[in-house]
Amino acid sequence: MSDRVTVLTGGVGGAKLVLGLCHALRPQDVTAIVNTGDDFTHLGLAVSPDIDTLLYTLSDKADAARGWGRAAESWQFMDALRSLGGADWFLLGDGDLALHVIRTHLLRTGIKLSAIVAEFASAWGIGAKILPMSDDPVATILETDEGEIEFQHYFVRRKCEPVVHVVRFTGASASSPAPGVVESIADPNCRAILIAPSNPFLSIDPILAVPAIRQALRETRVPIVAISPLVGGTAVKGPTAKMMHEFGMEVSAMEVARHYAGVIDAMLIDARDPPAALDVKHARADTLMHTVNDRIRVARAALDLADSLRL
Repeated sequence: MSDRVTVLTGGVGGAKLVLGLCHALRPQDVTAIVNTGDDFTHLGLAVSPDIDTLLYTLSDKADAARGWGRAAESWQFMDALRSLGGADWFLLGDGDLALHVIRTHLLRTGIKLSAIVAEFASAWGIGAKILPMSDDPVATILETDEGEIEFQHYFVRRKCEPVVHVVRFTGASASSPAPGVVESIADPNCRAILIAPSNPFLSIDPILAVPAIRQALRETRVPIVAISPLVGGTAVKGPTAKMMHEFGMEVSAMEVARHYAGVIDAMLIDARDPPAALDVKHARADTLMHTVNDRIRVARAALDLADSLRL
């Protein structure tokens, strides 16, 4: 068994875990399979929010105060856009804009998203492997009390206010995993497969909706451990708890474990969560990740749980 670890992840919360793993292990032993159901075209530009969050986090360019985007960002483009009456609900900083422009240009020349992400990671000295879940387009669509809404319009423009009834992933059933994705899951020498504490419905489910990825997870012999996105019985940020209420679910680690039934072997839950009878093996730890040391602690706790499954 090697120290290689594969992580299924979304944006901010997942990026914290991946950073912790890159400190706890050698970065080159970490592979992140990233949700692309959030990807969309805005002002003619191809935007990949979850991938970019990971790129910024692992290259030490992330804005820790805002929790998204680049640090020391400037906003001249947005000021000019507003002066012309342009759509300003999705903020594009000047540095961030460069990433979207280059990605859009390369996509139009026929280069696949996975190859583009690898080039970005190499340019910024990122040792971990960042893999989009698929090079094929997959779109997260929410059926709400206000009708169908595309993900970014729900998440950013409407600030998660509409009541969600159903989440769909258009294009997922016909999509294929990006190169390296299935191989990283099936690798018998992999130490663990982790599911990051990202929103199960909006960040992890799109990845699981790619048929060959779900099948690979079912067939792998590598321990699969999910880190609960709930801390002290509720979500730290984002609409996870809100959506669980709307789906008629109890807001608990037990319900999250049930949601991942058939995929995970164990779950790491927060030490402050109420006692729960989970259907899978579980361990407790302080899963709140404010500092780098916090992130390392959670990464090691998840790996320890995976190691215990092998024993």
